Amino acid sequence: MGMGILVNSNTRVLVQGVTGREGSFHTKLMLDYGTKIVAGTSPGKRGNYVHGVPVYNTVREVIAEQGSPDASIVFVPAKFAADAVYEAIDGNIKLIVVITEGIPLHDELKFVNYARKRGVIIVGPNTPGVMTVEECKLGIMPAHVFRKGRVGLVSRSGTLTYEVARELSKRGYGVSTVIGLGGDPVTGLDFIEVAELFFKDKETDAIVLIGEIGGDAEERFAEYYSGASSKKPVVAYVAGKTAPPGKKMGHAGAIISMGMGDYESKKKSLEKARIPLAETPSQIPLLLDELLKKQ
Repeated sequence: MGMGILVNSNTRVLVQGVTGREGSFHTKLMLDYGTKIVAGTSPGKRGNYVHGVPVYNTVREVIAEQGSPDASIVFVPAKFAADAVYEAIDGNIKLIVVITEGIPLHDELKFVNYARKRGVIIVGPNTPGVMTVEECKLGIMPAHVFRKGRVGLVSRSGTLTYEVARELSKRGYGVSTVIGLGGDPVTGLDFIEVAELFFKDKETDAIVLIGEIGGDAEERFAEYYSGASSKKPVVAYVAGKTAPPGKKMGHAGAIISMGMGDYESKKKSLEKARIPLAETPSQIPLLLDELLKKQ
């Protein structure tokens, strides 16, 4: 049995939007990585195959023929993405990774709340995905930058995640599971929920948290961590240090308001919770060295 949080080598995966350009391209890369993709959906394309994966019109058809997959990954264009997510939730698929960006905020709010009520985990939207290294990749992250190891990686920023993974590798650290929360103001999972999964995971010794300015996710995590009874060492990095306050940044999630969300506020909260904050990605493994020596 594979280990890892959320996904492992036994996870049976459905790709929604499998015949589209992105869906087809990443299905091949996920299959090459060893991910067990059992089916894809694309309305009106039933009977086709994409890289050997059978295509169905609807999630319901997949379930009727193959039973419920463990996880779904959504590559459906923004204006139809919410429908695809509801279809997966109603199909009782317990993990849904929403890659699509540009989904209207009110749609995101609705399906994230609906998923919570139904006990379904959503990763994203607008996420690079989740990967348990050398077992299962459910997303679009470049697999070659991650080596297997015992550091859990959770991030709000796609590209930075890859940079941090490279820095960890250089210093001999590897990654157990990596989770991209997604770059939108509304996300299914947050830092706290992911940390709780890592705290329970026998394959993970420490966590690297990659935040960015905007919102209060890092502040909320710091407060939670201060009060958590059983926890593992965490090192944090927050992107956007040089951004002027009051300015809306490129990411939809990076809105700064009322003394929350700017770099200083995040830094203060993390320091108060005794979470070391790296100034640069290359400093992250050095801070891990110090923390893990103390263990």
